[in-house]
Amino acid sequence: MREQNKVINTRLLSISLMFSVLLLSACSRENQPTTIIMTNINGYTFDNDRYLQNFQTLVFDNGRVLATGDKSLQAEYPDAKLIDGGGRTLLPGITDAHGHVSSLGYTLLQIDLRGARSARQVSTSIASYAKEKPFLNWIQGRGWNQVLWPGQKFPTAKILDELVSDRPIWLERIDGHAGWANSRALALAGINANTIAPSGGEIIRDPSGNPTGILIDNAMALVTQVIPPPTDEEMAAALQAASGHLSSLGITSVHDAGVSAREHDYYRQLADSGNLNVRLYGMISSTDPELGRILSAGASSDALDLYSARSVKVYTDGALGSRGAALLESYSDREGHSGLLLTSQEQLRTIFSQSIQAGFQVAIHAIGDKGNRIGLDEVEHAYTTIGGRELRHRIEHSQVVSLEDIPRFKDLDVIPSMQPTHATSDMNMAEDRLGIERLKGAYAWRSFLDQGSILVSGSDFPIELANPFHGIHAAVTRQNRLNEPRGGWIPEQSITTEEAFRSFTLDAAWAAHQEMILGGLTEGKWADFILVDQDVFSIPANDLWKTTVVETWLAGKLVYEKTK
Repeated sequence: MREQNKVINTRLLSISLMFSVLLLSACSRENQPTTIIMTNINGYTFDNDRYLQNFQTLVFDNGRVLATGDKSLQAEYPDAKLIDGGGRTLLPGITDAHGHVSSLGYTLLQIDLRGARSARQVSTSIASYAKEKPFLNWIQGRGWNQVLWPGQKFPTAKILDELVSDRPIWLERIDGHAGWANSRALALAGINANTIAPSGGEIIRDPSGNPTGILIDNAMALVTQVIPPPTDEEMAAALQAASGHLSSLGITSVHDAGVSAREHDYYRQLADSGNLNVRLYGMISSTDPELGRILSAGASSDALDLYSARSVKVYTDGALGSRGAALLESYSDREGHSGLLLTSQEQLRTIFSQSIQAGFQVAIHAIGDKGNRIGLDEVEHAYTTIGGRELRHRIEHSQVVSLEDIPRFKDLDVIPSMQPTHATSDMNMAEDRLGIERLKGAYAWRSFLDQGSILVSGSDFPIELANPFHGIHAAVTRQNRLNEPRGGWIPEQSITTEEAFRSFTLDAAWAAHQEMILGGLTEGKWADFILVDQDVFSIPANDLWKTTVVETWLAGKLVYEKTK
């Protein structure tokens, strides 16, 4: 197996070099001037005490910040290369604290269904896509959301069969916790009226007991396990597509939530050779068969801090939109159903023990109030049995939390890792699912900050769009990009622009043990920064989402420039 992995990794590395024009070594020291000064800028950074500072000049050398200050700094570096910032606003590079890099890449290479307004529209789009790509053995896509459709009902295989029946179709819901298959895919997976759903999963059935084509959470594996894995070329192309997209949005670092062993080995080799255009912090998937091998090797990084791996991703429950989030009481719109638990207590404790003893942080996916309570309980149990408080464990999403459990995040030093646009995407259905009372602990960013928790933010791309300024806007206004609803949804949980931006920069870096090298532009940190077209700290909050990235720099090297 080790030799086979070595062959695969070597091949992947050679493929990546084929894309060297786009995947340039962002941190290479070759051909870089000794010192560069960018002046005539409206710069912002958080200092090491988390306070916002303003500056007009940035000095960096060999990819790291030397100093920030006013224009008088130029006199201290007479031989430096000068770059005129044109008066634009300069910000630290954005860290998305929860994204899925390979899924984003594959989504960019597949059909995107986020704009579909009905199941019929999806079917028509899929038919056109299949006709354009006759070479595809499987038709795959992502992004449908039945909550936005008339009737809000789950679609069926029959709708897909009417236009494409000769090839299998597999379409993941926008949250990644439900899948929609046509009859051909169901047949290849052996799913019929007699199929029993695996623990933590559900097969949606019609009144006669036949599968409708919708699979929830762990049941999705019945189909995904028969889909051929991506080829080496597809994997490299996906990373190329994702890296370019993220750079265009000002994202210089991503906490990759659910890295496979294959991806881990690939990222490790790319980073060691300097061929990554975005920094990655790997949360290794707890379900990967090679988790033990990765843990035994210990936490890892590289000289250029391009890929760090010291976190393990584990699930407690599913998602709210598909009613897979585990709730303490039944769903308000489905009596007798309280969601799904995806990992048993025994499995959770084994994962915690293995991860903590290897020095790895545990990142716990938890959406529902029961899922969050289980996550907190397991952290508390770990502290009393094996320790690990210093590892900065996190709960990914922390989306619906019982009011009595919110203080436990602070007491247990658990990081609420949240995604602001989830609130504005979910607000049209969250009250239906939860009722008014449970909403008091949902998407509760202000409550976490006021108790002293360090809040970190991401987008959960490709479930949501990766644009971080959409997230900052949602966090501050509690509105969608149409500035609805008026006054904001549950506005008492809104946060300030400064708090939101810090959650996407310095505090996100802290959640990855990287606050001394990333998240700001203080002396010694990597010169990861962006130039944008408006001052996010002075414009009306309603306009935050309109911010456009003009340039993205990674370790003092330009990796993206907006075309005129």
